[in-house]
Amino acid sequence: MTPTSPPSPSQPLPMGLRALTPAAAVLFAVGLVAGFIYPHAAFAVALRWVAIGLFIPYAARRRSLLVWTFFAMLAGAELGVDAPLVAAQCHFLAEIFLRLIRMIVAPLIFGGIVTGIAGHDELRGVGRVALKSILFFEAVTTVGLILGAVAINLTQAGAGVTLPAAVQAVVPTARPEGWQQILLNIFPENIAKSVADNQILQVAIFALLFGAALATLPEKRRAPLVSVLQSLTDTMFRLTRIVMVTAPIAAGAALAYTVGSMGIATLLPLAKLLATNYVTLAIFLLFVFVPILLVARVPLGRFISLVAEPAALGFATTSSEVALPLAMERMEELGVPRWIVSFIIPTGYSFNLTGSTLYLAMAALFAVQAAGMHLSIVQQIVLLATLALASKGIAGVPRSTIVVLLAVAGSFQIPTAAVMMLLGVDTLMDMGRTALNVIGNCMAAAVVARWEGEMNPAAAFK
Repeated sequence: MTPTSPPSPSQPLPMGLRALTPAAAVLFAVGLVAGFIYPHAAFAVALRWVAIGLFIPYAARRRSLLVWTFFAMLAGAELGVDAPLVAAQCHFLAEIFLRLIRMIVAPLIFGGIVTGIAGHDELRGVGRVALKSILFFEAVTTVGLILGAVAINLTQAGAGVTLPAAVQAVVPTARPEGWQQILLNIFPENIAKSVADNQILQVAIFALLFGAALATLPEKRRAPLVSVLQSLTDTMFRLTRIVMVTAPIAAGAALAYTVGSMGIATLLPLAKLLATNYVTLAIFLLFVFVPILLVARVPLGRFISLVAEPAALGFATTSSEVALPLAMERMEELGVPRWIVSFIIPTGYSFNLTGSTLYLAMAALFAVQAAGMHLSIVQQIVLLATLALASKGIAGVPRSTIVVLLAVAGSFQIPTAAVMMLLGVDTLMDMGRTALNVIGNCMAAAVVARWEGEMNPAAAFK
């Protein structure tokens, strides 16, 4: 029970609130329908805002971060539709929240890994956990690539799309890196620079080595530093809980900016791709993630309830990084040891981007179809393998999926205009793939902990 997820009151909701909530939902639905029939009609806008206002007593009473986040997302999306110029100015709130999260992440990961290894004699288990987690990451992301390719080949969402003559957009430039450079980038050369550049995997590697070295010292010499780092870690988790109180505001502001700056009408030509993406994500959750959790004997209901908040936060802000501290805290509540959580979840941000790999396969083949190209099965396999390798090297670049696609497109003669079309829906698709990335990393921590026999059953089955 934490300030980031306040408990619902023990007493039942008053009859008035229970009646008010469905009435607000009906009123909002009527406002939506009226808005489609009479675009920009003032009465339709008024109906929706009155409905949102009626939700406030319920959200306040529930005292749940998940409820608050979805309420803020609803209000933010409505603001983006009704007042796009105002909504476009809200992005600074999400940026402030992102800066606060970046402030927390490095010391949180460092303290969690070091105290887990040096303070609890977990040095022997590090190698096994690392090997199992990497194997798990690669297996799941490969399934994601295959499923994305199958889905887009079935729906043919890119077939018949007219390429624009020119697409003006600013996208970071990059080129695919070789496997040697990818491995080299895992290891830090200057830990202060790694922290400043927010290279969380490099921080995790430094923490592993530091914790291993500290664990080899005699108990008398390592105990003072372990105690200090334990206090540091506890303090950072407490700070996380304080910062997370503002998470709904950041989520609402991010969604308001997205809707206000892009508009809904511009997305219609790519609606089929958007629908394909979200249906495929749902299939992946139901037919890949759920069976894995059941086979690993991770309590499904409790896992879903704990992962819902970080996933919703990642969805609204399109940033896995924002959800990282909360995801780590929730997996600890599930009974996963802190040192395993602190290693696997940050590592997964480079190697277990399940949602991103699924989208990469889908987006690349969409561009192929939009360009009127025809690739054989073998050519598609080569394209997907290239994308999977390239994504490991530049995962930390903003709009990294577009960067990967542009970097690889030239090798397969895919027109740049076909890739740049995806910018129209990239942010909306990024919401789903970010949420799946967060869920996948949480699942990896829980499954590996279960395989290692390290999960606390009292917490897991509470």
